[in-house]
Amino acid sequence: MSSQIAAKLDEHYEPSEEAPQRYINRELSWLAFNTRVLEESRNANYPLLERLRFLSISGSNLDEFMMIRVAGLVGQVQRGIERVAIDGRSPSQQLAAIREAVLEINHQQRGNWAALRDLLGEAGIDIANNVRVDPESYDRLKEYFLDEIVPILTPQALDPAHPFPFVANEGVGLLFTLTRQSDGAQIVEMVLVPSALPRWVRVPGDKAVYISIERLICRFADHMFPGFTIEGDGAFRVLRDSDIEIEEEAEDLVRTFRSAIQRRRRGQVIQLEMEEDFDKVAEDILLQQLATSETTIIRTDGLIGVEGLSDIVEEDRPDLKFSSYSPRYPERILEHDGDCFAAIREKDIIIHHPYESFEVVVDFLRQAAQDPDVVAVKQTLYRAGSQSTVIAALIAAAEAGKSVTAVVELKARFDEEQNLLWASELERAGVQVIYGFVDWKTHAKVSMVVRREGAGYRTYCHFGTGNYHPVTAKIYTDLSFFTADPKLGRDAARLFNFVTGYIEPRKTGQLAVSPIGLREKLYDRIDKEIAHAQAGKPAAIWAKLNSLTDQGVIDRLYAASQAGVEIQLVIRGICCLRSAIAGLSENIRVKSIIGRFLEHSRIWAFANGEEIPSSKSKVYITSADAMSRNLDRRVEVMVPIRNKTVRDQVLEQVLLANLLDTEQSWEQQSDGSYQRAGPGEKPFNCHRYFMTNPSLSGRGGALEAGAVPQLALRKGAV
Repeated sequence: MSSQIAAKLDEHYEPSEEAPQRYINRELSWLAFNTRVLEESRNANYPLLERLRFLSISGSNLDEFMMIRVAGLVGQVQRGIERVAIDGRSPSQQLAAIREAVLEINHQQRGNWAALRDLLGEAGIDIANNVRVDPESYDRLKEYFLDEIVPILTPQALDPAHPFPFVANEGVGLLFTLTRQSDGAQIVEMVLVPSALPRWVRVPGDKAVYISIERLICRFADHMFPGFTIEGDGAFRVLRDSDIEIEEEAEDLVRTFRSAIQRRRRGQVIQLEMEEDFDKVAEDILLQQLATSETTIIRTDGLIGVEGLSDIVEEDRPDLKFSSYSPRYPERILEHDGDCFAAIREKDIIIHHPYESFEVVVDFLRQAAQDPDVVAVKQTLYRAGSQSTVIAALIAAAEAGKSVTAVVELKARFDEEQNLLWASELERAGVQVIYGFVDWKTHAKVSMVVRREGAGYRTYCHFGTGNYHPVTAKIYTDLSFFTADPKLGRDAARLFNFVTGYIEPRKTGQLAVSPIGLREKLYDRIDKEIAHAQAGKPAAIWAKLNSLTDQGVIDRLYAASQAGVEIQLVIRGICCLRSAIAGLSENIRVKSIIGRFLEHSRIWAFANGEEIPSSKSKVYITSADAMSRNLDRRVEVMVPIRNKTVRDQVLEQVLLANLLDTEQSWEQQSDGSYQRAGPGEKPFNCHRYFMTNPSLSGRGGALEAGAVPQLALRKGAV
């Protein structure tokens, strides 16, 4: 098997007759997750534009799924690779089931859009695609089209002298069937919509009226084709294979990625989306030029590209959006007059984003840049965003004469170009830029500052569950852990040496690092719970993850359930484990939380022989999900939380609040489907709870003052 195809596969499974009863297909589980996201667009408890945002997100999610996951399966089928999934399905069987589910999701998206479109009209936001605009608005649209749009468009005839043009990934185009008025000759013209144009155009004026770019072009197309009669038209959109494939023997990783990014734009067409009333002559040309037997064809009744609805979400209507929320700055840092190092030196700190500001992470690095006693800064960068204050702080540190090392991960999907740009900028400033491993992604979230104090040096560390990305930090729930624990500092140094110099640590004092020991640490903790259960002691596992797909971890959890360990899992996205099956997983409960914020933190907690939560509970935060790629093919860290106060905050507030949530929760059924949780006698919303209660970093004092509600998990919840 080629290394490229191997890179598209998550794990290898042997066929098994019992696999369908034990496991849920990874791809179908993801589609079920995206259906839960889509369902939020029907949630009447949300403001109208937030419902539209969820619809847009479901479209964006599905696009990426088609470009990466479905493209991988298509590649396997075309190369004759019959590698079965965890539930025993072959690639072709998975594709058949996926296409059926995708068509259903697209049907639901169109239905939800029709309902939201009517509600938007009632709220004063009209969609010109479906309503007549007044004469004044019509004139403004026409003027806008002629002055702003026509100069950018390039109609191209499709005939032997004009070959079919290349349509870029996520490209939108229109085909027009024309009759020349002078001689009756029929011509087909293509107009590709430049990506710089908005997908939805707001009609100039005070009234909110939107029209899709493709409908705008069709409405005034006669001005582009004088002397022709328009017989028919149709809009289409293309998705291509967008996975980047890197040869193991790549000599220059930067040059290889730049070439791969260019190849991605020209990948195989995976999905062709077109309007249902597409002109037949033009449709035949389109299918002949773009579609293959493996291309998924989506026919829609007028809405091309659901993700583009995000343009309408930006309408300035605060009354139709969630009330604004400003994250709190951590109280512990404020108590030390903004001195991050003094606060961390006194005691470990846990920060809960987005309820507490990500700015504290940036300030940690800014202070390092300005502090004359700081001698070195080391930082991993997986996704940093296009406007990164973290990058600016690292550059400032280098320019101030500090020794700065940045591990920039080029393989961060869809952020490769941005990361290449950041790497160049960092190098120009004097930062030592490392690209890590060819085969493995460096996904760990670690920042390390070495500071001269007295006659020696002290190491301050930040370990996170999320990326150093100031934009996603406002909507992703993640944990930031700051510590000056010498053992963790030494482990962090070993981790960086592993990535920068391939020096595999023989031993770490506290950190578990994948791919060299994290899996084994998880297995060991699960096995200890099994032993406690067998000895008649309390035994429980609580975990919060984005995805659970690894067969080894799932089988270990099944064994724990069969031994009597009570297991509560909060898995936002993919879950290949089947819960509540007699004799297999009757002691496992799985739920998924979908709400205003995207649950992203990864936490494991183990009862350790006493009722959970207790002073003996073992708590870990990690950058890794329970997926084979995270445990075997990525550099990840799992950090033990040993400080009592911090452990209680993570276990008895963050994790427990997720388990108690009823308003945003979906509960997995034994057949793998999900149902909304019932509100119960006392409905509880974990996002609202953290938005309205004191920050974790000041919770110790707040708890003493009785200012924070005490959470408790009812008995028999599993």
